[in-house]
Amino acid sequence: MNHTITDKMNPLTKLSIHPPDKNVKKKLSKAEEPFLFLTKEDEIYAYVYLDDLEKESEFTLETLEACSVPISNVGEWKIGHSVSLPMIFQVLGEHITMVKNEEDEWEGYLRREDALVELLRKDNKNLDLLKVMLSSIPMGVFIVDADRRVVNCNDSGLKMIKSTYKEMINSPANDTFDPEHIEKVFATGETMLNQILITDDMGVLVDYSPIINDDKVVDGMMIIVQDLPMVEDMAMEIEYVKNLNTDLNAILATMYDEILVVNRKGELLRHSENFIPDFWGVDNLSELIGKSLLDFEKRGAFSPSVARLVIEKKKKVSVVQETSDGKSVLAVGNPVFNDEGDVHRVIIASRDITETTKLKSELRETKRISKNYKEELEKLKSKDKPAHKIIYCSSKMEQVMNRTKKLADFNSTVLILGESGVGKELIAKTIHREGNRSDKPYLALNCGAISEDLLESELFGYTKGAFTGADANGKIGYFEQADKGVLFLDEISEIPLRLQVKLLRVLQEKEVTPVGSTKSIPVDVQIIAATNRDLEKMVDKGTFREDLYYRINVIPINIPPLRERSEDVPLLAFHFLQQLNEQYNKSYHLSPEALNMLEVYDWPGNIRELQNLIERLVVTTDDEVISAEFVSQSLKFGESKQAKPMVTGILPLQEARDHLEEQLIVLAMKKYKTTTRAAKALEISQSAVSRKYQKIMEKQNTVES
Repeated sequence: MNHTITDKMNPLTKLSIHPPDKNVKKKLSKAEEPFLFLTKEDEIYAYVYLDDLEKESEFTLETLEACSVPISNVGEWKIGHSVSLPMIFQVLGEHITMVKNEEDEWEGYLRREDALVELLRKDNKNLDLLKVMLSSIPMGVFIVDADRRVVNCNDSGLKMIKSTYKEMINSPANDTFDPEHIEKVFATGETMLNQILITDDMGVLVDYSPIINDDKVVDGMMIIVQDLPMVEDMAMEIEYVKNLNTDLNAILATMYDEILVVNRKGELLRHSENFIPDFWGVDNLSELIGKSLLDFEKRGAFSPSVARLVIEKKKKVSVVQETSDGKSVLAVGNPVFNDEGDVHRVIIASRDITETTKLKSELRETKRISKNYKEELEKLKSKDKPAHKIIYCSSKMEQVMNRTKKLADFNSTVLILGESGVGKELIAKTIHREGNRSDKPYLALNCGAISEDLLESELFGYTKGAFTGADANGKIGYFEQADKGVLFLDEISEIPLRLQVKLLRVLQEKEVTPVGSTKSIPVDVQIIAATNRDLEKMVDKGTFREDLYYRINVIPINIPPLRERSEDVPLLAFHFLQQLNEQYNKSYHLSPEALNMLEVYDWPGNIRELQNLIERLVVTTDDEVISAEFVSQSLKFGESKQAKPMVTGILPLQEARDHLEEQLIVLAMKKYKTTTRAAKALEISQSAVSRKYQKIMEKQNTVES
């Protein structure tokens, strides 16, 4: 047996757990070492480090066993056997190492420091501990002694400084690294980090760390080296994230609205600097971090809770919240979904609409917002020149534009679907400008604006003397004029059945026969059709040919109505307002509250209605700042004329009253949005409207479920 091991080996103080030892206190008092070994049926299964136990506690078998460490966690040193690298790391992990004799019996234990000294003393050709550990580190490591000489290093470091082990070992560290930095670390004992070292042969980032002995004297140095290209990439990525956070914080700080971020439980996670005073009942929103905003609705502080509605409905919700003291706040909540499709976060933007801001501050804020939107518009314009007239920021329109761009290299027939006023022809022009036919003709024809006979001659053309009143030289139709280019057929649903047959032939055979002629003329035209009607229903009713429907419905593009992409309303409004200001040399602005009115409106006429409204506001306003009240009058948010209900059948009087009351409250809330304004229109109390409307909504939810 190795004598150095036996000299440092400590005896085992055992305590039986099963059967229970009756002399616990006696054995503990005689124990000279702080390690106690627990046995069951004379087999050691755990140990206890007594120094970790509280001095005042009473040592019982139960407390000792509860604080014990399984003996399986401890490294085993078998006398006469070789030592493996994993065993060295096991020795590092526990206070002790167990020693077994040649008969595989527990002989004693070594303390961790004694075991490490013995391991490093062993002459084992298969094990070079420092070399293995240093080689496994991805960064460069150089060990320098008190004489400033390199005594060890790893392969990663040698590669980074483009040197060899033979050249570096016992060489002066000052020859490779910065002498001033080395001397400063030896003199002060302080670490120097992130020092850039660039020579003709290398570019590295260097950390100088002192090695201090027990006498608090610098006994050496560890130099950590990182390859500069890798560090540059890391630094650039960190700088990008920092800049992104700075930009986001700056955006939040300049927001006019109060911005809140809550989790799926309604708990507040973070907020913007701006917040609505006297609404939450706190001096700073930071006091509400980690608390549920849903509790405010339960306590009656305000109603309804936009966070609750977004979590329940899993979609964007806009509400007007009213407090008990009469404050009104417009709140818009947007859900953020996780990979499973569940609501992960709710982003809430709130604005106090109780009072009107003074004209000076309102004008300043409006100009700031106007400037931001103008910059955004310029970005959108410069981003894609062919599509500079498409103003949008919503994800739905982003999908439409992405699909439009994908058509650039193809000549497929396109069917644009959407309500009147959504900009179908603008999309058609964009397809032409971005496509491979952009330098060829683009013609547009509204099929519902002219008669059947005239439509036929316009589309297909006619020959000399084809009919009475015809041009003496004949006429070339739209198909021939648009050859090699694009023909946009708006309101294609209005084409008569007789002409649908002829149109289908042109699409199938790619040739056109003018009126009055028997000779077909080949044409190469990309067709873009558009309609605001449901062609499938027309096919079912027999008013539109099924074969023609499938022929034009190759690439459908559905443009969402403006009410489904309210985030586009401010951009469009500022765009139209800017055009009018430039046209008439004016400087009109929309107030923040006016923008709010535009965002919550349904826009049945879509973009065309919005454009007409902006022009009406500019022409009729007397103030430079267009207020919310003025917009409200133009959108007919005011009280409507009283209309007498018409009864068409006999029913119980009370049932008729209840039915009429329910209809009036629902209509009032749909039109005026808030219980205060609805109550004023109905000439009843606000609390009555709130109570009755909530009851109606609960009744509708019960029926739907």
